[in-house]
Amino acid sequence: MGQRVFHFVLICMFVAGLPGMAGIAEAAEEGRIGCPRCKNDGSQMSIRLQKADDLYAAFKTKEALGELQKVLEVDPQNHEALSKIARVYVDFGDMVPEGAPDSKEKKLSHYQKAEEYARKAVKSDPHSTWGHFYVAVSLGKIAALSSISRQVELAGEVREAVEKAIAQDPKNGYAYHVYGIWHRRMAEIGQMSRMLASMVLWRTIPQGSLEKSAEYLKKAISLNPSVIASHLELGKSYVAMGKMQLALSSLTTALELPIHFSDDPEHKKAARQLLQEIKDR
Repeated sequence: MGQRVFHFVLICMFVAGLPGMAGIAEAAEEGRIGCPRCKNDGSQMSIRLQKADDLYAAFKTKEALGELQKVLEVDPQNHEALSKIARVYVDFGDMVPEGAPDSKEKKLSHYQKAEEYARKAVKSDPHSTWGHFYVAVSLGKIAALSSISRQVELAGEVREAVEKAIAQDPKNGYAYHVYGIWHRRMAEIGQMSRMLASMVLWRTIPQGSLEKSAEYLKKAISLNPSVIASHLELGKSYVAMGKMQLALSSLTTALELPIHFSDDPEHKKAARQLLQEIKDR
């Protein structure tokens, strides 16, 4: 009974609604990707880091990892390389086909590697938003493959990591995106499930807010207006709030925006389907 009741607590809590990790490569306007304070000064280190960015942007993920590992050979505490390696391992986990033999174990192994590097990045530079961000992302991925009690436990850790990412960079729109979906997922959990979690698992499920969900997703859109996934997720939050006209507007925008990221076609498909469901009501 517990499995059926709690199965939705964190499964795909936010990770399904996050733009492909490669999309985050376009977030920086100056400096290197994900490190606006870092400059290409002609040193071997900066050349390797820039090359890793270029390879990653070209979807040559393994080659990008090779360049990043070379950076760590020289500077094991390089926070930029550590956070970007975390990103790479998230990608590796996502790329494991669902029907492949031992797919769950393979995915989990990659996501745990991502968490390991993300935590190293945080330790190397606690003031960098991306280390905290990838801690949140990797934990969310791990939660989706974990036991129910572990999912509930990780919910609080994900929230803490996202809040730290936002605190370090209030302009990290991807972190607001994650937090917006987190709030909706937590808000959708019924009182009965919360009571059962307390009695059966001896754990308290964190509270969420649909209003906060919409607020954070709107913030994400204000920072990254071309991200289709954020408009889709805002539409979902408006549906949950019963604000159908606002949902229609958000979903329509998601369909009108040009494709930027590899998983945008899937986000458009989901927006089109939800839009039709609303119209059929």
